[in-house]
Amino acid sequence: MFSLLCKNLASLTKIPEQLIRFLIVGTLNTGFAYGLYALFIFIGLHYTLAVLLSTLIGICFSFKTFGKWVFFNPDNRRIFRFVAVYGGCYVLNVGILKTLTLAGVRNLYLAGLISSFLVAMVSFFLNKFFVFKRF
Repeated sequence: MFSLLCKNLASLTKIPEQLIRFLIVGTLNTGFAYGLYALFIFIGLHYTLAVLLSTLIGICFSFKTFGKWVFFNPDNRRIFRFVAVYGGCYVLNVGILKTLTLAGVRNLYLAGLISSFLVAMVSFFLNKFFVFKRF
């Protein structure tokens, strides 16, 4: 069902099917990670710790979903590259959050949402060309 949906959306929009898959699965992953981030902010954690914890938990969830549904590469040995990419994304995420708060964005929920979408775009290219690239 998921494959058929992605094929049809790709056909209708002329967007590559892999990008459609990434956007759908990435939305699920981002929603999961953002939900964790928001929960951690709600319980009073500093945003750096909230991002760290949501990233660490999200890695486990995202590695399998991206590998299986987006890049068709379930090779568990790629987890180390995936973790490296997520480490870089964590640093980028915190940097964006810091920049947004210094620019006057006081709502950390909104800042986290903005940052999540920017980091997701970087994540796609790193996953495609570094983590799940077929050698």
